[in-house]
Parts: sequence; structure tokens; C-alpha cells
Amino acid sequence: MKILGRVEQEAVTDLRCDICDESTRQASGNLQFGTLEAQWGYGTAHDGERYEVHLCERCFFTPLACLKQERRTAHLFESNPIPSEVELGLASRNDWFRDGE
Repeated sequence: MKILGRVEQEAVTDLRCDICDESTRQASGNLQFGTLEAQWGYGTAHDGERYEVHLCERCFFTPLACLKQERRTAHLFESNPIPSEVELGLASRNDWFRDGE
């Protein structure tokens, strides 16, 4: 026998950028955001701390551009510098369905 009834459940309805406080909800209704995460282990200055920062697209790529510049500067005088076409942190491209193909 199937018994139907209403069940109240909590769900994420919006996610706001931790930097600019703008909503990451797109016109389609999807949430589009990046996450910066860290979990520091034994022996580090921040032992036992875990960080999770949610960022909108603009607030994600602005500091990423600064980090890329820092990487270029750090390796500027090396005999084999990191090629500029190597994207910092890019794990995949055009992986619309996150299936790795």
C-alpha cells in the first residue's frame, strides 16, 4: 500500500558569494559558483582548521589572475619557466556533463 504525504525538507535555495555577497543563481535557476577549500593537518600553523569559501565567477577569477601573475614572477628567471598556456588549477575543459570525456 502506498501512503502519500507531504514531507518538509531543507534544501539550498541560494548561495551568495562570500566576497561580494551577490547571489550565484543564474537566470536559468542554476547555482554557478566556485569553491576554494583547504583542510590543514598536523604540524601546520593552522592544524585542524578547515576552510570553504564560495565565490561567484567574477570573485573567483580575479584572485586567480593574481595567483597566475605570482606564479609567473616566481619562475621568471628559471631556465625552464612554466609555459604560459598551462592553466593554473584547470582540471578539465568542456566537460559539460562532468563525465570526464
